[in-house]
Amino acid sequence: MNSLWSPSLPLAHFLIRGVVVYIAILLLMRLGGKRQVGQMGTGEFVTVLLISNAVQNSMNGGDNSITGGILLAAILVILSGIVSYLTFKSRRMENFLQGRPRLLIHGGKLIEKNLDKEFISLTDFKTILRKQGLHDLNEISEAVLESDGSVSVIRKVDVKNTSSQADLSAT
Repeated sequence: MNSLWSPSLPLAHFLIRGVVVYIAILLLMRLGGKRQVGQMGTGEFVTVLLISNAVQNSMNGGDNSITGGILLAAILVILSGIVSYLTFKSRRMENFLQGRPRLLIHGGKLIEKNLDKEFISLTDFKTILRKQGLHDLNEISEAVLESDGSVSVIRKVDVKNTSSQADLSAT
């Protein structure tokens, strides 16, 4: 019964292991791109699941105690809070960890090289747009892949309506 609560490693080991693995996975996920969980393909989703399994032993060092598990969970939550705070306070850290938005359509023209840089096929991009109720690329004035993986769209109709209203208010 005592083995349930008694960690087999010093508590400092959990701290070091948790911090190192968290930072390594955070950087690896950053390199992986800007897709939200809902936009992940099957391969990406499986990768995330396998990563969690792959790093488990590197974090707990073979310890199966409840105390070790709770301590590691607390370390991960605290690190997540620290990362959130740093990205909130520092634009530089935000750009480094979350990336910058990338223009995918500008002035109604598709920027294929930016789709390629983000590993988004035209088919996937059209699927994302259809989910927003857009069925024709010609309807779009601007589209931006945000740093959180979502796609923001400005329709040509909205741009025309805004400029028409500005013309009316100027007179």
